[in-house]
Amino acid sequence: MLEIKYFTVNPLQENTYVLINEKKECIIIDPGFYYENERAEFLRFIQENGLKVVRLLNTHCHLDHIFGNALVAKTFGTGLEIHAKDQVVLDRSPQSGLMYNLPFEPSPMPKSYLKEGEKVVLGNDELEILFTPGHSPGSVSFYCARQGFVIAGDVLFKQSVGRSDFPGGNFETLARSIREQLYRLPDDTVVYPGHGPSTTIGFEKEHNPFVPEDPSTRFA
Repeated sequence: MLEIKYFTVNPLQENTYVLINEKKECIIIDPGFYYENERAEFLRFIQENGLKVVRLLNTHCHLDHIFGNALVAKTFGTGLEIHAKDQVVLDRSPQSGLMYNLPFEPSPMPKSYLKEGEKVVLGNDELEILFTPGHSPGSVSFYCARQGFVIAGDVLFKQSVGRSDFPGGNFETLARSIREQLYRLPDDTVVYPGHGPSTTIGFEKEHNPFVPEDPSTRFA
């Protein structure tokens, strides 16, 4: 069983996730630590709980989700894993940081690429990689069928969706990802988003005004 810990960090209030198994091994997803106190709190949490960081994953590579990639990689010797189609987003992230007046230590380059349909394995637990582009060209979500949750990045929020007006984004692609990948999960699946509170697939299918389950009812 995986324990899920999250930190809400940086000026954009991003959710960074730590998934921990019974052996105290953990996966870091989207480390967005920007301020020094956020970085210190995270490192203290890892140390005080005796955790071993074994993987570093990004759902996508917008700057607020990668501010802490270098910290995690350097501190724990963990290689970065992203989807290949988000490499272009990672490559231009230093320029994005300067554009938004949020300079940061550049992320390391990925050691390997995540592929849709494959599994991220942590001991006896596994996450299925779902390809969910539209917010960015290589956005992925991580689905744990055993425990009924999905780490969705900035694809789906509570009664909202991720922006699709960034370079490489597309609303129709985003809506298709949500309907064909996320809305096909069981209704009681808990959605842990990149920003804001958690929700469930069933709630969003019924109440999300941007991507209702039936496209004909959008903004009805």
